[in-house]
This record gives sequence, C-alpha cells and structure tokens, in this order.
Amino acid sequence: MTTALRTGDLVEVRSKEEILGTLDADGRLEGLPFMPQMFQFCGRQFTVRARAHKTCDVIAGEGRRLHDGIHLDLRCDGEAFGGCQASCLLFWKGAWLKPVGSNGAPEPAVPQGGACTEEDVLRATQTKDPESGDTIYFCQATQVPYFTKSLSWWDPRQYIEDYRSGNVSVAALARGFLYQTYNHGAQAWRHRAGRPSRWIYDVIQKVIGGIPFPNKPGRLPNGAPAPVAELNVQPGEFVRIKSHEEILATITGGGMNKGLLFDKEMVPFCGHVFRVKARVHTFVDERTGKLRSMKTPAVMLEGVWCQSRYSNKKMFCPRALHSWWREVWLERVSDEPGEA
Repeated sequence: MTTALRTGDLVEVRSKEEILGTLDADGRLEGLPFMPQMFQFCGRQFTVRARAHKTCDVIAGEGRRLHDGIHLDLRCDGEAFGGCQASCLLFWKGAWLKPVGSNGAPEPAVPQGGACTEEDVLRATQTKDPESGDTIYFCQATQVPYFTKSLSWWDPRQYIEDYRSGNVSVAALARGFLYQTYNHGAQAWRHRAGRPSRWIYDVIQKVIGGIPFPNKPGRLPNGAPAPVAELNVQPGEFVRIKSHEEILATITGGGMNKGLLFDKEMVPFCGHVFRVKARVHTFVDERTGKLRSMKTPAVMLEGVWCQSRYSNKKMFCPRALHSWWREVWLERVSDEPGEA
C-alpha cells in the first residue's frame, strides 16, 4: 500500500499515462494539482523524503491534514508559473508512485474516469483576472486550503503519525513538546516575566551547546528606518548568517525588516555558513495566485528551510519551505567551509 510508505523508502514515479488516468479534467486528484514540471520525473526512482500526512497553510498560519500525501526530494522549478523562485517542495499522491523492491505486484494507480491530457494539466495552471487582466496561477502552494482539511494542533494522532511515518524521531518529539511547554508557561513574548525566562533558557542552552530562545521580539523601534546591506551575493558564494542578537537589532518587535519576516524557525541557522542557492526576485503570492516582484531581492541558502520546531499550530510540518534572508542578516565569507 502506498499509504504505508515511510521516510527513506525507495519509490518509482508512475508513467505519464498511468498518472493522467488518475486525474480529473483539471489535472487534479482529490483536489491536489499534478503540475506540468512533474512529468519529467515519470519512470524515475527517488527516496521518500517524508510522508505528507499533514502540511501548513502559511497564509492562515495553521496546520492542515492531507490524505495519502508524499514528499520526495524534488522541488518546483517555477517554469509553468511565471518563473516563480519559491522552490517549493512538491506534493505527490500515493497513487502516482509505486514502491520499489516490495513483495508482490505494486498497487495499481486509481482511475478517476476523466479524460485528462498533458495539455489539460498545463491549461489548469492559470487563468486571467477578469477585472485586471493579470494572470492568476493555480499551483500546489496556492491550492493548499482546497486539497487539505483543518488540523487542530492538539490532535495527538498527528504526532503518532509523525513518528510512525519516520518523519520525526522520539527525541525530536520530546524536544518539541518540552519547548512548547516552556514557551506557553513563560508567556515570554507578552509579560515582564518573559525577560528572566528567556535569560534562563539561553543560559541552559549555552551550557549544553543548544539554540538560544527563538521567540524574542526585535529591537528596531517602530517607524525607524530598517538597516539594509547590499552585498550582492551570487549563487555559489558562501555567506555566514549573523548571530541572533545581531539580527534582532535589524527587525521590529513583529520581526519585520522592510516587509520581510525573520521567523523564529530561522534561529537555528544563525552563526553558520551556507552556500547561496539563489537571489529571489519573483514569486507567486499564495494568497492571490498572482506573480509578485520583490523591491529588494531576498537570498535563499542551500539546505536552509523551515523545520517547524517552534510553531505550535504546525509543529513538525514536513513542507520544508525555504527561508528567505535579507543581506543585512548575512556576511560574505571568502573561503568554503569544511562543513556547513
């Protein structure tokens, strides 16, 4: 059964004909779009990165439940979506994959009775706004609310599934629950008691070589000009992410620097060196489906994505969205590190 796939399992992407046989006239299975750039992977073998039994809605800031979802180590290239550079992890349905090396015949793809073609899949990626004439894109990211269902953060079944699927270890689950207990108990971002609570947390983490308390407000006064830097770093170059304390001086109490959020999930990467993956200029807005251009490009780093350690409403989400960085949060390093 494809739904029994676990992290690390080897699978083969089904043929184009098999996958088209599972799709409706809009190129979707249970509401999940099969996107044009996914055809290139048909017939090839990949390792399961995570079982996507849940995901997150970044607009609503909540967790969502997904039936029979799988993540492979494959990301969207944005080619069919105006050159979007978000590089989102692709969602796969179990019906589009077959296990490799399993006993017996692989489970057949599930036909939907539609007559979907490759042209239909491409057509379903976009439409025109009748008022503005702008292109509106329909990708997996914009459709998350429609192919998923609401998932309460306190539902224990998701955490059992996190472990059974191989997505999350027992140790990681324990660390996550311990942090949430401390964070909620201290109410560190609201009450005066938060300052000593954060200090105690940081002292303990420093002793054990851990990560400082991530949920700290920025120190940039409201209305003050946000610090900027123009490093003009390019893909392939190496940068060091500044310390958390240095970055706090560049963001508001809400964590913003010129409209870009420094999220608490970015704190674990502070102080480390990474290779630049891309300069992000263009992306599809998940709220509207329209292509947007950034006034000040952000920087995307290789291997740096949200790990959902600290967001209680979407704990251990496997979506692994790339973090976007302002250049003022980075510093160029001249030599390649031995280990990033």
